[in-house]
Amino acid sequence: MPLWIRNRAALLVMSIALSFVTMDSYAVTPIGEPADGCIAAGLGKGTNPPPTEAAPAFPPPQLQILTPYAPTYFPSGGRQYLIYELHIQNLSEASMDIMGIDVINAGSASNERVISIQPLELRSVLQPVGATPRPKDTSYGYRLDEGRAVVAFLCMAFDGNTPLPTRISHRVFLSNAIANGPDIHVAPGPLPVLSAPVAGMDWTAADGPSNESHHRLGLFVANGAAQISRRYAIDWKQLKNGSSFSGDPRDVHAYYAYGRDVLAVADAVVVGVKDGLPDNIPRTPAGFNTAVPITMETVAGNSVILELGHGQFAYYAHLKAGSLRVKKGDHVKRGQWLANIGNSGDAREPHLHFQLETGADILDSEGMPYVIDHYKVKTERGWDERSGELPVRGMLVDFGQPQAK
Repeated sequence: MPLWIRNRAALLVMSIALSFVTMDSYAVTPIGEPADGCIAAGLGKGTNPPPTEAAPAFPPPQLQILTPYAPTYFPSGGRQYLIYELHIQNLSEASMDIMGIDVINAGSASNERVISIQPLELRSVLQPVGATPRPKDTSYGYRLDEGRAVVAFLCMAFDGNTPLPTRISHRVFLSNAIANGPDIHVAPGPLPVLSAPVAGMDWTAADGPSNESHHRLGLFVANGAAQISRRYAIDWKQLKNGSSFSGDPRDVHAYYAYGRDVLAVADAVVVGVKDGLPDNIPRTPAGFNTAVPITMETVAGNSVILELGHGQFAYYAHLKAGSLRVKKGDHVKRGQWLANIGNSGDAREPHLHFQLETGADILDSEGMPYVIDHYKVKTERGWDERSGELPVRGMLVDFGQPQAK
C-alpha cells in the first residue's frame, strides 16, 4: 500500500483451527544480506562505552523510553527478525543529545549487547514526532529538545546460529549520562502459518518487512492510540523483466497484477467487505489523483477482512470493484477465491495490500507477524524452496500454480 497519511510522529469467539510455528523451528542457510535497514545482531556486539560504575545520578535522566507493542521473532531467508519501536520522550526542561543506543540481552548474566547503534547511525533509525527538531549538527548525534519525542524504528536480523534473547532492554547514551529503559519480554509466539494470498510466479514483496518500507514507518493515531497496523504489510506486485506493467502506464489493464485472484489465507469468517469504489488511473510522472477523496472509509479501497480467530484479522485492500465473491458473515476455506486485484483506494498502481493485524480496521490496529506455509524465492543460486517463513522487502517469490476453480 502506498504512502497514505503517514504520521511519522505516532467479536466473535471462534475456534477456527490454525497451524502455528515456534520461533526456534528453523535452521537454514541465510539468503543474501538482511532486509533493508535491518541490523545484523549478535550477543556481545557493539562499541558504545560501557555503563558507568559510579553511583546513579539524582535525578536520573528524565527520558521516557517505551515499547507500546511487544515484538515477536519471525523467520525469513534463514534468519530470525525482530521488528519493534522505542518511543523516546524528553520530559526534562533542557535539551538532551542522544549519542547512541544499545540493545541488551536482559536475560543474560552479564547484560550482553545485541546491537549497538553509533552516533552516525542514529539518523537511520530515529524519526521525529511532529516537526523536525534541530539537530546537534549535520552529522553527529541527535538533539532532542525539552518536551519533544522521537521514535526509534528497530529491526534486528539474527543468523541461524545466534541465540535469541527472550528479554531485552535498552541503554540510551546521552552526552553526559546513560538512560536505561525497562525490560521488554519478546512475545514467544507461536506464529500463525498461513497460505499465500495470491498464486503464481513473479510476485515481489514490495514494501514488505524491512526497516525502510513506508509500511514500517506508518505510525498512525486512530482512536487516540499511535499504532503501526502495517508493520508487516506487503504490497504484492507482479513483475516481468523487472517491470510491473507493459504498455500504457495509465491503463490499469497494462499491469500484470491487475485482475489476479486473491485467496483466503486460512479457514475464516468474513467480518468486513467494501465494494463499488472505482479504480484510480495509475501514477505516472505526470502526477496522480485518486478516483475518490481519501477518507478513513475509502483509504483501503475495495476490501475483504477475514477473522482467523485468536485475535487475528487478515486484511485485503485495493481490490477490483465488482469482483468480490464473498459477503459479511460467510465462512471461507483456505485457498478460496475471494476477489480480484484492482487499483482502488489510495493505490498508485494495481497490487494487493495484505496484512495481518490485531483488529478489523486497517489503521486502528497493530500489525502482527506470520509465516507462509511454502513458496520459492529467487536468489543468485536460482529458486530456493522456503517453508514457514515470511518474505521480506524486495524478495521475488513463486507461489506455484493456482488450484483449478
